[in-house]
Parts: sequence; structure tokens; C-alpha cells
Amino acid sequence: MKTVSYRIMKLFTVLIPTFLIGGFEFFRHSVILHSLSMETGNYLITILTLIISYTFATWMFRAIEKKNQRLTKEREMRAIYEERERLAKELHDSIAQSLFLLKVYLKKEKTAEADSLVNSIDTQLRQAIFNLRIDPTEQVNFSHRIQNWLEDWSTVSGMDIDSDIRLKDSHFTPAEEVILFGVIQEAFINIRKHSEATSITFKFHTGFDEWELMIEDNGRGFNLNDVGSTRYGLAMLKEKAEKLNSSIEIDTQVNRGTKIILRGNKEYDKSL
Repeated sequence: MKTVSYRIMKLFTVLIPTFLIGGFEFFRHSVILHSLSMETGNYLITILTLIISYTFATWMFRAIEKKNQRLTKEREMRAIYEERERLAKELHDSIAQSLFLLKVYLKKEKTAEADSLVNSIDTQLRQAIFNLRIDPTEQVNFSHRIQNWLEDWSTVSGMDIDSDIRLKDSHFTPAEEVILFGVIQEAFINIRKHSEATSITFKFHTGFDEWELMIEDNGRGFNLNDVGSTRYGLAMLKEKAEKLNSSIEIDTQVNRGTKIILRGNKEYDKSL
């Protein structure tokens, strides 16, 4: 259905009261002045104005609501495709670097390193195919999307994942879901690259307004002071947390694994 422009709404808002009140008064004074008392006429114009004003206001606010919903959906879809473009660029750069390194290994006849790198490239491509084959317009439950991805990742990586996902439907906007999915992917990429972990605990819960995401591995951990927060993977996680207006906590020690916790509150997240 064709949406009504704000210009037409403004025009109707100006013209309807003018023609309604002015037209009725003109008709009363020129046609029915002698058969209708002033008091009765005032009652009639008040009731008529109330009925028409209520009908018009209901229609106008309904039209505004539909327009706002359409604009919100367009903004969310734009955010989704922008995030996909960013992920595609990251994948391109990562694959290009991996292929260059693979070429170096093959020239030096380092077959073990080359075989490990091929497996890494295969994992990246599988994850990319899974991410890009999902239509952002399809009505797929966010919890199921995450669970399916975790199962695929576990199969490819060989790591066990103990997952506990309890999310309310429509708790996050599509744009927020894309960013959260990126957080999960980035965290798991770091685990596979650096942690040497064998198992992972994944918890993602929502409350009334608040939500919490926790990812913990049993890997070798690291000294956060030595690494710093500017390492690419950590910097990406913090950047995404800022987009969600959420806090991020990284708890890690050498040989004691790593735990990442994101906490957010929907009440304060009005930008997405």
C-alpha cells in the first residue's frame, strides 16, 4: 500500500479543521440560522469536530507508525548489509594472507605447516558460506541461528561446546543480531587461532531489558597486560561492544583459559 507523505498529512491537518468549522458556521448562518438555536449549533459543531478529529488523528498516527516502521526496517537492513560487506572484506584479506603464506610454505616444502593452513582456510570458508547463505529477510529464530552455527563450528574445529541459549523472541533488532553474531564469530576465531582449547562454554541469556553473553574456553590464556587491548581480535570485540552500548569484560590468565562477558541493557540501546 502506498504510504502517505508528511507533506500531505500537514496539509490535511491545516485544512480539515478550517473547512469543518468554517464550513459548518457558514452553512448554519446562511441556511439553518432560523431553525437551529445557537446553543444547539454549538453542541453539534463540538460533537462533529470531536468525531472528525478523532478519526483523522487515528488515521494520521497509524500512517506515521507505518512510515516509521518502514524507515526502521530500511535502516536495519542497511546496517545488516554494511556489516556483511565488512565481513566480506575481512574474509578477503584473511584468505589472501593465508594463500600467500601457503605459497611460502609450499616453496619451502613445509608440508605440515601447509596442511594446517589449508585446514584453517577450509574452516574460514565454511564459516563464511554459512554466514552469507542466510537471507536477512527470512524469519529465522536468532537462537536457532546461533545454535546451528555453534554446531557447525564444533564439527569443523573438533572442539566441544557446552551451550546454554535462552533468548526472548525479537529481543534484538536485526542490526543488533548482526553485530552480536559478529562478536561470537570474532571470539571463536580468536579461540581457534590462539587458545589451544579443547572445550568451550557458551551462555547467552536475555532478561526483561538486560542481556548477557559469556564465552569461556579452557585454553592456555594469556597475560592481558602483555598483549594489551589493541590486539586486532580484542579491538574488534571492544568496537562491537561499543556499537551495542554494552560493557565487555575479559578475564584471562596464562594456562587458565579465557572468559569474555558482554552485558547490555535494551533501555539504553536506542541507536540500533
